[in-house]
Formats: sequence, C-alpha cells, structure tokens
Amino acid sequence: MTGKEILKKFGIYMENEPVSIYPFSPVYRIDDVVVKRTQKRPQPLVGYTTYLYKEGINVVIPVQLEMDNPQTIGNETFVVYPFITGTVYAGKDHEVYEAGKLLGKIHHLSPEENVFQLGEYDVYDFTIDEVVESVENIEKHAKQNNFELNAELLQERLTHIVSRQEELQRASLPMVMTPHDYKANNLIYTPDPYLIDPDNAVCIPRIFDLALALLLFHNEMETAPDQVFTPKQWELFLKGYKEYVSLSALELRYWERAIEHVFLDEVMWLMAEVEEDWERDSQRKLFASLLALLEDKSAYRLG
Repeated sequence: MTGKEILKKFGIYMENEPVSIYPFSPVYRIDDVVVKRTQKRPQPLVGYTTYLYKEGINVVIPVQLEMDNPQTIGNETFVVYPFITGTVYAGKDHEVYEAGKLLGKIHHLSPEENVFQLGEYDVYDFTIDEVVESVENIEKHAKQNNFELNAELLQERLTHIVSRQEELQRASLPMVMTPHDYKANNLIYTPDPYLIDPDNAVCIPRIFDLALALLLFHNEMETAPDQVFTPKQWELFLKGYKEYVSLSALELRYWERAIEHVFLDEVMWLMAEVEEDWERDSQRKLFASLLALLEDKSAYRLG
C-alpha cells in the first residue's frame, strides 16, 4: 500500500506520494501531524501512553480524528500523532540530566501489575549458533570498513552471556511498563524532553530498560556524540533518574549481567544485521565504544 493510500485512510489527501522522514520505516510528516506505523495490537499501547499523558508525562498520544486512530491498514497498523516542535539532543549536560529524569518519572508511574496488558519481554533463548553467525557477520563488516575487531574475544564474551541467560530469567527482577527504545532520537526538547516515539512499549525488567538507554541512547542520532555516554554523562543521567526511582539490591547485583544481556539482544543484532551503519564513521566509533564498554563496565555502575 502506498503512502498516499495510508494517509487517505486518515482523511489526509496528497497529490504526490509522500516521502518518509525516517529511512527505516514509513513515517510521514503532514503539517502539524505525523503518521507512522505502530504496534499491530495498539489498544494496550494507547491505554498506557494515555495514562502517562494524563499523569503529566510529555509523550505523544493519538490525535482525535473523525475516523479511527490508530487503524489497521492492510497488514500493518498506523497511528497519527501530533508533530512536536522543539530542538534535538546534542549531548549537553542538562539534556542528559533531563532525559534521565523523564525515564525515572515513567518508571515511577508504572503500576505493579501489567494492567494495560502490554507485551511482556521474554527473550532468553539465544543460542551459540546465533552468536557464531552474528560474529561472522560483524567480522565481515569490520574488515570491509577497516575496523579493528578481536572477533575471537567477542565470540567468547557473547557465548558466555548466552550461558547465563536462564539464570537471569529466573532472577525475578522488578518489571516496569515502559515506552522502551529510550534514545535521543526519540526525544524532542521543548525545552523539557518530549517522547515522540512510544511505540515499542513493553513490560520489561526495569534494569534492562536502563541498560538499553546506557548502550544505545546515542544510536542513529547525527547531533549526538559518536560514543556511548561518558562516565560523567551516565552519572548525570542517573542523577535525574534516581530523583524518582530507588533501585533494589537485586537490581544492583544483576546490573552488569543486564548490560551484557541487552548487548546480546540489541547491540549484537545491530552490528551484525544493519550493514549500512558500518559505512558511517560516527556509527563505527559508537560500535567501538560499545565493545569497550562490554569489556569494562566499571565506570557505569548504578550507584
């Protein structure tokens, strides 16, 4: 289905085929709204984000239209959100602090039970074969782009992480409902951060969500630094976050394993499968910093 046909379903009529403002999926900005793909089962997501919005969280929710919003079109579900005007993240101290604060507020507001029936994280079934195949792809991309990589060491590290995933699953870590995928390119500063892409909302171990922010907050963001948070930035992010959240002793104990598991789940895939990322110098630098963090996490504690 064309972009014009999708927009027409929401009462937006275009003479020419719209151009997506995002390279990896259809996202169309039309005047003061954005039309984008969302979860196939959108009701739990909308219930959750509307709850956050009513509690004072800066997060987009579907705009009121004469027709259903969201709605399923063909095999996909699309939603119309307001376009949020502001500035983008540039790695400034106050931006990092405020981003941590917003995530802390969101986690603080999470009910103890999954009352909105969001999907629940359950990815603890990685295999050694997957690691071997992924490292082979990463090594190929690295060689093609003159990137220094110790593939043998990486495979050894990831294989070890695979061996510990069942223990992590049994640890009964505190869960939260969260928009997830909490990254700089999903925030607009107004000047306070405003979450413009909550569509990956899920119920997940709280420290997994925090670990994803640590690892990939600067991913795919031209104006962000080309590395993970510096220790100082991480301290600022946590300072904002901890204004609203007190982490448990169990979470502190499993923090490094959470970082490793999220690396396995998110970063390994990113480095292995998104070949075009390797062509950008900034992304290669980010990959280098991610690999360094995997080897030494001592500067990125929770407290």
